[in-house]
Amino acid sequence: MAKLRTPIWESVKISLASLRANKLRSILTLIGVIIGVTSIIAMVSLISGFNKLVADQLATLGSTTFIVEKFGIIMSDDAWFNALKRKDLTLRDYQAIVEGCTECEEVALQMASNRKVKYGSEHFSRVPIVGITPNYMKVVALDDIVDKGQGRSITEFENDHRRQVVILGPEMAEKFFPKLDPIGKKVKIEGADFTVVGVPKKRGSFLGDNQDRFAAVPFTTYQKYFADKLEPWEGLQFYIKAKDYPSLERAQDQVRAILRARRHVPYHAKDDFGMYTAETLMDIFKQITAGISFTLVGIVSISLLVGGIVIMNIMLVSVTERTREIGVRKALGARRRSILVQFLVESVTLAAVGGVLGILLGIFLAKVISWTTPIPATIEPWSILAGLLVSTGVGVFFGVFPAAKAAKLDPIEALRHE
Repeated sequence: MAKLRTPIWESVKISLASLRANKLRSILTLIGVIIGVTSIIAMVSLISGFNKLVADQLATLGSTTFIVEKFGIIMSDDAWFNALKRKDLTLRDYQAIVEGCTECEEVALQMASNRKVKYGSEHFSRVPIVGITPNYMKVVALDDIVDKGQGRSITEFENDHRRQVVILGPEMAEKFFPKLDPIGKKVKIEGADFTVVGVPKKRGSFLGDNQDRFAAVPFTTYQKYFADKLEPWEGLQFYIKAKDYPSLERAQDQVRAILRARRHVPYHAKDDFGMYTAETLMDIFKQITAGISFTLVGIVSISLLVGGIVIMNIMLVSVTERTREIGVRKALGARRRSILVQFLVESVTLAAVGGVLGILLGIFLAKVISWTTPIPATIEPWSILAGLLVSTGVGVFFGVFPAAKAAKLDPIEALRHE
């Protein structure tokens, strides 16, 4: 007797017909898989978007630039309170680095604090006022951002003579001078008049920080007007650019040796200042997102587990409903393997449909979040493939038991089933 076999495509059609015939049951069956795959796509898209955004923002710092400051990167309350006890960095430290670091190409200064900026009846409160040396824009690769905006950067002459000039953030320029050229206009910072010499191009927000609301003034001018009212964490920052990437580590070593000697740090003691690069910040950010991903994986796993159990239950119901059909097919010569494959394919098809719906919903959700919030989203092709593999894997894993049960049915008992 010829052995009956159900083609795989026929099993797929049977499964799809069952989905169409029982729409509500199908949705309830697949909801766990849909939620799980949606979470995978949305999570990967948002985290990838965040990583790209951070990388783009940190790219302005440059691969050969590092920052030295009193605090550095703080990851705990204890580290914060310990850092508060450190001595402030000084201009003499800066001068020692300029004179003693042979691997350093540029050393720029920055100080910042929050102040009130006013023009006429309009004002902004708690605006970051940044005091910078003229080479700061070059060190942090922001020259083009000013050049593509309006006006110019701060000059050496203005810094040497403490001129009251300001590079005004584009958000503030738009509010203060909506239909006027802001260059040459005067704004008040804590009551002192400053002439606008430049307005950079817009950069948007970064992790909730508005990068278009700031005011940059010459470093010496900042010292004259604002340096006497600083909080402990608003001290000097050194932005240092090495000659090239191979020189970066040597430049850091030289700066570390200079500061440790000047600050009398014992040989076995840790640095009493912070030093980091854009790469360091990127690594820390990736560690944070990896921790978030690990947590979300647990939530996704629960959704997929629930979805898989529901699929298994539905397939067991299907086996019961089709017991007589299975008996007829076995009586006509169908092999156990053929029955097993048929029900396994149906289970995988169910899960795959849930996976496809989850992928579409995940892409839609990621795009909606990206359109309605500052949070970016990048759809990764590998995440779509992962979503399909995970969903079909759930179908295989949870479909084996119902398929095996169907394959083991006794044909005589199956034919007696009503």
